[in-house]
Amino acid sequence: MTRLIMAGGGGGDAVAAAVIDQALYGHGTADDRAVVLTYAWDRLLVDPVPGPRGAADFTGLRALTPSVYAVPKDARPVAPAGSTLPRLAAELPHTFALLDPHHGVEGMVRQLEELIEHLAPASIDLLDVGGDILARGDEPTLCSPLGDALSLAACAQVTAEIRLLVAGPGLDGEIPVEVLRERLGPVVHTLTAEDVAPIGPVMEWHPSEATGMLTAAARGVRGLCEVRDAGLTIPLTDDGPVVHEADLDAAFRRNRLAGAIADTTGLAEAERHCRDICGYSEIDYEREKAARSGSAPESPFRPRAVLAGVARFAEEARARGVSHTTFRHLTEALGLSGVQRADLRALLIGTQPERYDAPLWRL
Repeated sequence: MTRLIMAGGGGGDAVAAAVIDQALYGHGTADDRAVVLTYAWDRLLVDPVPGPRGAADFTGLRALTPSVYAVPKDARPVAPAGSTLPRLAAELPHTFALLDPHHGVEGMVRQLEELIEHLAPASIDLLDVGGDILARGDEPTLCSPLGDALSLAACAQVTAEIRLLVAGPGLDGEIPVEVLRERLGPVVHTLTAEDVAPIGPVMEWHPSEATGMLTAAARGVRGLCEVRDAGLTIPLTDDGPVVHEADLDAAFRRNRLAGAIADTTGLAEAERHCRDICGYSEIDYEREKAARSGSAPESPFRPRAVLAGVARFAEEARARGVSHTTFRHLTEALGLSGVQRADLRALLIGTQPERYDAPLWRL
Protein backbone atom coordinates (compact mmCIF):
# COMPACT_ATOMS: atom_id res chain seq x y z
CA MET A 1 0.00 0.00 0.00
CA THR A 2 2.56 2.56 -1.15
CA ARG A 3 1.76 6.25 -0.74
CA LEU A 4 3.15 9.09 -2.83
CA ILE A 5 3.76 12.56 -1.42
CA MET A 6 5.04 15.30 -3.71
CA ALA A 7 6.98 17.99 -1.87
CA GLY A 8 5.80 21.05 -3.76
CA GLY A 9 8.72 23.34 -3.02
CA GLY A 10 11.49 20.85 -2.30
CA GLY A 11 14.01 21.38 0.49
CA GLY A 12 12.15 21.55 3.77
CA ASP A 13 8.90 20.35 2.18
CA ALA A 14 10.55 16.95 1.74
CA VAL A 15 11.27 16.78 5.49
CA ALA A 16 7.72 17.90 6.28
CA ALA A 17 6.42 15.18 3.95
CA ALA A 18 8.00 12.55 6.19
CA VAL A 19 6.19 14.06 9.18
CA ILE A 20 2.86 14.25 7.34
CA ASP A 21 3.17 10.65 6.18
CA GLN A 22 3.50 9.35 9.73
CA ALA A 23 1.01 11.80 11.25
CA LEU A 24 -1.78 11.10 8.75
CA TYR A 25 -1.22 7.52 7.75
CA GLY A 26 0.33 5.88 10.80
CA HIS A 27 3.78 4.63 11.54
CA GLY A 28 3.53 1.20 9.94
CA THR A 29 6.65 -0.77 9.13
CA ALA A 30 9.84 0.19 7.34
CA ASP A 31 8.27 -1.15 4.14
CA ASP A 32 5.14 0.97 4.63
CA ARG A 33 6.59 4.44 4.12
CA ALA A 34 5.65 6.96 1.49
CA VAL A 35 7.74 7.70 -1.55
CA VAL A 36 8.55 11.42 -1.39
CA LEU A 37 8.93 13.03 -4.81
CA THR A 38 10.98 16.18 -4.33
CA TYR A 39 13.24 18.69 -5.99
CA ALA A 40 16.92 18.68 -5.15
CA TRP A 41 16.76 22.44 -4.69
CA ASP A 42 18.67 23.55 -1.62
CA ARG A 43 19.54 27.15 -0.94
CA LEU A 44 23.07 28.51 -1.21
CA LEU A 45 24.01 27.61 2.37
CA VAL A 46 24.01 23.99 1.16
CA ASP A 47 24.32 24.15 -2.62
CA PRO A 48 26.50 26.90 -4.10
CA VAL A 49 25.08 26.26 -7.57
CA PRO A 50 21.85 28.23 -8.23
CA GLY A 51 18.65 26.45 -9.17
CA PRO A 52 17.48 22.83 -8.86
CA ARG A 53 19.67 19.82 -9.52
CA GLY A 54 18.82 17.23 -12.14
CA ALA A 55 19.68 13.55 -12.43
CA ALA A 56 22.94 14.38 -14.22
CA ASP A 57 24.07 16.32 -11.13
CA PHE A 58 24.28 13.12 -9.02
CA THR A 59 26.16 9.86 -8.97
CA GLY A 60 24.70 6.72 -7.44
CA LEU A 61 21.03 7.31 -8.26
CA ARG A 62 18.69 4.33 -8.58
CA ALA A 63 16.25 4.19 -11.49
CA LEU A 64 12.60 3.75 -10.51
CA THR A 65 11.14 4.49 -13.96
CA PRO A 66 12.69 5.76 -17.22
CA SER A 67 12.35 9.36 -15.98
CA VAL A 68 12.41 9.03 -12.18
CA TYR A 69 15.37 8.19 -9.96
CA ALA A 70 15.55 7.48 -6.24
CA VAL A 71 18.24 9.29 -4.27
CA PRO A 72 19.69 6.67 -1.89
CA LYS A 73 21.94 7.44 1.04
CA ASP A 74 25.10 6.65 -0.92
CA ALA A 75 24.24 8.99 -3.82
CA ARG A 76 26.46 12.03 -4.15
CA PRO A 77 26.00 15.41 -5.86
CA VAL A 78 28.60 16.17 -8.49
CA ALA A 79 30.93 18.92 -7.24
CA PRO A 80 30.57 21.81 -6.79
CA ALA A 81 26.85 21.12 -6.28
CA GLY A 82 25.46 20.15 -2.89
CA SER A 83 22.29 18.40 -1.74
CA THR A 84 20.59 17.42 1.50
CA LEU A 85 18.77 14.47 -0.12
CA PRO A 86 21.38 11.72 0.41
CA ARG A 87 21.60 12.57 4.10
CA LEU A 88 17.80 12.63 4.37
CA ALA A 89 17.73 9.19 2.78
CA ALA A 90 20.25 8.00 5.36
CA GLU A 91 18.34 9.38 8.35
CA LEU A 92 14.67 8.95 7.40
CA PRO A 93 12.93 5.67 6.47
CA HIS A 94 11.37 7.02 3.28
CA THR A 95 12.31 6.73 -0.38
CA PHE A 96 13.21 10.12 -1.83
CA ALA A 97 12.63 10.34 -5.58
CA LEU A 98 14.10 13.17 -7.64
CA LEU A 99 11.68 15.64 -9.21
CA ASP A 100 13.58 17.15 -12.13
CA PRO A 101 12.08 20.32 -13.71
CA HIS A 102 14.70 20.76 -16.43
CA HIS A 103 12.26 19.49 -19.08
CA GLY A 104 9.58 21.89 -17.89
CA VAL A 105 6.12 20.98 -16.67
CA GLU A 106 5.68 18.48 -19.51
CA GLY A 107 8.65 16.55 -18.19
CA MET A 108 7.32 16.69 -14.63
CA VAL A 109 3.92 15.38 -15.77
CA ARG A 110 5.73 12.49 -17.45
CA GLN A 111 7.65 11.78 -14.23
CA LEU A 112 4.47 11.80 -12.16
CA GLU A 113 2.57 9.56 -14.56
CA GLU A 114 5.42 7.05 -14.72
CA LEU A 115 5.78 6.97 -10.95
CA ILE A 116 2.05 6.57 -10.39
CA GLU A 117 1.93 3.68 -12.87
CA HIS A 118 4.98 2.09 -11.24
CA LEU A 119 3.82 2.47 -7.62
CA ALA A 120 0.03 2.25 -7.97
CA PRO A 121 -0.11 4.35 -4.78
CA ALA A 122 -3.04 4.13 -2.38
CA SER A 123 -2.92 7.93 -1.96
CA ILE A 124 -1.21 10.91 -3.59
CA ASP A 125 -0.66 14.19 -1.76
CA LEU A 126 0.90 17.45 -2.94
CA LEU A 127 2.37 19.18 0.12
CA ASP A 128 3.39 22.79 0.59
CA VAL A 129 4.68 24.29 3.83
CA GLY A 130 3.53 27.88 4.20
CA GLY A 131 0.89 28.14 1.52
CA ASP A 132 2.52 30.16 -1.26
CA ILE A 133 1.25 27.48 -3.63
CA LEU A 134 -2.17 29.16 -3.15
CA ALA A 135 -0.90 32.49 -4.49
CA ARG A 136 -2.00 34.22 -7.68
CA GLY A 137 1.66 34.28 -8.63
CA ASP A 138 2.10 38.05 -8.86
CA GLU A 139 1.88 39.13 -5.19
CA PRO A 140 4.69 41.52 -4.19
CA THR A 141 5.39 39.44 -1.06
CA LEU A 142 6.24 36.29 -3.03
CA CYS A 143 9.91 35.30 -2.97
CA SER A 144 9.95 31.83 -4.49
CA PRO A 145 6.92 31.25 -6.72
CA LEU A 146 8.50 29.13 -9.44
CA GLY A 147 9.02 25.80 -7.70
CA ASP A 148 5.50 25.62 -6.29
CA ALA A 149 3.96 26.77 -9.58
CA LEU A 150 5.81 24.04 -11.47
CA SER A 151 4.56 21.39 -9.02
CA LEU A 152 1.01 22.72 -9.08
CA ALA A 153 0.88 22.86 -12.88
CA ALA A 154 2.15 19.29 -13.15
CA CYS A 155 -0.28 17.87 -10.59
CA ALA A 156 -3.22 19.70 -12.19
CA GLN A 157 -2.62 17.82 -15.45
CA VAL A 158 -2.34 14.31 -14.04
CA THR A 159 -5.54 12.25 -14.25
CA ALA A 160 -5.02 10.58 -10.86
CA GLU A 161 -6.70 12.02 -7.76
CA ILE A 162 -4.24 14.25 -5.91
CA ARG A 163 -4.97 15.97 -2.60
CA LEU A 164 -3.37 19.37 -1.97
CA LEU A 165 -2.17 19.89 1.62
CA VAL A 166 -0.87 23.10 3.19
CA ALA A 167 1.04 22.80 6.46
CA GLY A 168 1.83 25.80 8.66
CA PRO A 169 -0.05 28.50 6.72
CA GLY A 170 1.99 31.69 6.60
CA LEU A 171 5.23 30.14 7.87
CA ASP A 172 7.05 30.75 4.58
CA GLY A 173 6.39 34.48 4.97
CA GLU A 174 5.07 34.85 1.43
CA ILE A 175 1.27 35.04 1.73
CA PRO A 176 -0.24 36.33 5.02
CA VAL A 177 -2.43 33.94 6.98
CA GLU A 178 -5.30 36.43 6.72
CA VAL A 179 -5.23 36.13 2.93
CA LEU A 180 -4.79 32.37 2.98
CA ARG A 181 -7.75 31.64 5.25
CA GLU A 182 -10.38 31.95 2.53
CA ARG A 183 -8.32 29.73 0.23
CA LEU A 184 -7.81 26.94 2.76
CA GLY A 185 -10.15 24.02 3.17
CA PRO A 186 -10.80 21.85 6.23
CA VAL A 187 -8.22 21.09 8.90
CA VAL A 188 -6.72 17.66 8.30
CA HIS A 189 -4.46 17.49 11.33
CA THR A 190 -2.74 19.64 13.94
CA LEU A 191 0.85 18.56 14.41
CA THR A 192 2.10 17.80 17.90
CA ALA A 193 5.50 17.46 19.53
CA GLU A 194 5.13 13.69 19.17
CA ASP A 195 4.49 14.05 15.43
CA VAL A 196 7.66 16.03 14.78
CA ALA A 197 9.90 14.07 17.15
CA PRO A 198 11.17 11.71 14.38
CA ILE A 199 12.64 14.64 12.42
CA GLY A 200 14.22 16.25 15.48
CA PRO A 201 17.72 14.98 14.59
CA VAL A 202 17.26 16.09 10.97
CA MET A 203 16.34 19.63 11.97
CA GLU A 204 19.58 19.83 13.94
CA TRP A 205 21.38 20.20 10.60
CA HIS A 206 18.77 20.87 7.89
CA PRO A 207 18.63 24.60 7.00
CA SER A 208 14.93 24.88 6.09
CA GLU A 209 13.47 27.85 7.92
CA ALA A 210 9.78 27.16 7.18
CA THR A 211 9.97 23.52 8.29
CA GLY A 212 12.07 24.60 11.26
CA MET A 213 9.31 26.95 12.35
CA LEU A 214 6.68 24.27 11.66
CA THR A 215 8.62 21.93 13.96
CA ALA A 216 8.98 24.58 16.67
CA ALA A 217 5.29 25.52 16.46
CA ALA A 218 4.30 21.86 16.84
CA ARG A 219 6.43 21.80 20.00
CA GLY A 220 4.54 24.79 21.38
CA VAL A 221 6.98 27.61 20.61
CA ARG A 222 5.20 30.94 20.16
CA GLY A 223 6.52 34.42 19.38
CA LEU A 224 7.90 36.38 16.43
CA CYS A 225 10.66 34.76 14.38
CA GLU A 226 13.06 36.67 12.13
CA VAL A 227 14.22 34.78 9.03
CA ARG A 228 15.99 35.06 5.68
CA ASP A 229 18.76 37.39 4.67
CA ALA A 230 16.26 40.28 4.52
CA GLY A 231 15.13 39.79 8.13
CA LEU A 232 11.48 38.98 7.45
CA THR A 233 9.43 38.49 10.63
CA ILE A 234 6.92 35.64 10.93
CA PRO A 235 4.49 35.14 13.84
CA LEU A 236 4.56 31.75 15.55
CA THR A 237 0.92 31.24 16.51
CA ASP A 238 -1.58 28.44 16.97
CA ASP A 239 -1.98 28.42 13.15
CA GLY A 240 1.62 27.24 12.84
CA PRO A 241 1.23 23.47 13.37
CA VAL A 242 -2.07 23.13 11.48
CA VAL A 243 -2.37 21.10 8.25
CA HIS A 244 -5.20 22.07 5.88
CA GLU A 245 -6.57 20.55 2.74
CA ALA A 246 -7.07 22.93 -0.19
CA ASP A 247 -8.76 22.70 -3.58
CA LEU A 248 -6.04 21.82 -6.10
CA ASP A 249 -8.06 22.75 -9.19
CA ALA A 250 -9.01 26.13 -7.70
CA ALA A 251 -5.38 26.75 -6.78
CA PHE A 252 -4.31 26.03 -10.35
CA ARG A 253 -6.97 28.33 -11.81
CA ARG A 254 -5.94 31.11 -9.42
CA ASN A 255 -2.19 30.83 -10.00
CA ARG A 256 -1.32 32.86 -13.11
CA LEU A 257 2.23 31.54 -13.22
CA ALA A 258 1.15 27.89 -12.98
CA GLY A 259 -1.26 28.41 -15.86
CA ALA A 260 1.36 30.13 -18.00
CA ILE A 261 3.99 27.39 -17.58
CA ALA A 262 1.66 24.40 -17.89
CA ASP A 263 2.92 23.41 -21.36
CA THR A 264 6.60 24.32 -20.94
CA THR A 265 9.28 21.87 -22.06
CA GLY A 266 12.28 23.45 -20.34
CA LEU A 267 13.20 25.21 -17.12
CA ALA A 268 14.55 28.28 -18.92
CA GLU A 269 11.19 28.68 -20.65
CA ALA A 270 9.40 28.50 -17.29
CA GLU A 271 11.81 31.08 -15.92
CA ARG A 272 10.92 33.50 -18.71
CA HIS A 273 7.25 33.25 -17.80
CA CYS A 274 8.16 33.80 -14.15
CA ARG A 275 9.99 37.01 -15.02
CA ASP A 276 7.07 38.23 -17.13
CA ILE A 277 4.42 37.55 -14.48
CA CYS A 278 6.30 38.02 -11.20
CA GLY A 279 8.95 40.46 -12.37
CA TYR A 280 11.80 38.13 -11.40
CA SER A 281 12.89 34.52 -11.14
CA GLU A 282 14.07 33.12 -7.82
CA ILE A 283 16.91 31.43 -9.68
CA ASP A 284 18.06 34.86 -10.87
CA TYR A 285 18.14 35.94 -7.22
CA GLU A 286 20.22 32.88 -6.37
CA ARG A 287 22.58 33.65 -9.26
CA GLU A 288 23.10 37.21 -8.06
CA LYS A 289 23.58 36.14 -4.45
CA ALA A 290 26.03 33.40 -5.45
CA ALA A 291 28.06 35.91 -7.45
CA ARG A 292 28.24 38.27 -4.46
CA SER A 293 29.17 35.60 -1.95
CA GLY A 294 31.66 34.00 -4.33
CA SER A 295 33.64 37.24 -4.57
CA ALA A 296 33.87 37.71 -0.78
CA PRO A 297 36.63 35.86 1.12
CA GLU A 298 35.53 33.74 4.08
CA SER A 299 36.38 35.34 7.41
CA PRO A 300 37.87 33.17 10.15
CA PHE A 301 35.49 31.92 12.84
CA ARG A 302 36.44 33.69 16.06
CA PRO A 303 34.17 32.51 18.90
CA ARG A 304 34.58 35.57 21.12
CA ALA A 305 33.81 37.97 18.28
CA VAL A 306 30.89 35.80 17.14
CA LEU A 307 29.34 35.78 20.64
CA ALA A 308 29.66 39.56 20.79
CA GLY A 309 27.99 39.84 17.40
CA VAL A 310 25.14 37.55 18.51
CA ALA A 311 24.62 39.68 21.63
CA ARG A 312 24.37 42.85 19.52
CA PHE A 313 22.01 41.17 17.09
CA ALA A 314 19.80 39.88 19.92
CA GLU A 315 19.57 43.30 21.56
CA GLU A 316 18.58 44.99 18.30
CA ALA A 317 16.13 42.21 17.38
CA ARG A 318 14.41 42.30 20.76
CA ALA A 319 13.94 46.04 20.29
CA ARG A 320 12.03 45.16 17.10
CA GLY A 321 9.82 42.78 19.06
CA VAL A 322 11.52 39.66 17.74
CA SER A 323 11.67 36.66 20.07
CA HIS A 324 13.32 33.97 17.89
CA THR A 325 15.47 33.48 14.84
CA THR A 326 16.82 30.63 12.75
CA PHE A 327 20.47 29.62 12.64
CA ARG A 328 20.38 30.22 8.89
CA HIS A 329 19.31 33.83 9.38
CA LEU A 330 21.77 34.35 12.21
CA THR A 331 24.57 32.96 10.06
CA GLU A 332 23.82 35.43 7.29
CA ALA A 333 23.21 38.36 9.65
CA LEU A 334 26.66 37.86 11.16
CA GLY A 335 28.31 37.63 7.75
CA LEU A 336 29.39 34.02 8.25
CA SER A 337 29.63 31.45 5.48
CA GLY A 338 27.32 28.50 5.02
CA VAL A 339 29.93 26.04 6.28
CA GLN A 340 30.30 28.12 9.47
CA ARG A 341 26.62 27.66 10.32
CA ALA A 342 27.40 24.40 12.15
CA ASP A 343 30.19 26.12 14.10
CA LEU A 344 27.82 28.92 15.12
CA ARG A 345 25.13 26.50 16.20
CA ALA A 346 27.54 24.39 18.26
CA LEU A 347 29.01 27.48 19.91
CA LEU A 348 25.64 28.94 20.92
CA ILE A 349 24.09 25.71 22.15
CA GLY A 350 27.28 24.89 24.01
CA THR A 351 27.46 28.24 25.80
CA GLN A 352 23.77 29.19 26.15
CA PRO A 353 21.72 25.97 25.96
CA GLU A 354 18.76 27.55 27.74
CA ARG A 355 18.08 29.67 24.65
CA TYR A 356 17.72 26.72 22.30
CA ASP A 357 14.02 26.33 21.40
CA ALA A 358 14.73 23.48 19.01
CA PRO A 359 15.32 24.07 16.18
CA LEU A 360 15.12 27.87 16.69
CA TRP A 361 17.27 30.25 18.73
CA ARG A 362 15.46 32.30 21.36
CA LEU A 363 16.67 35.86 21.64
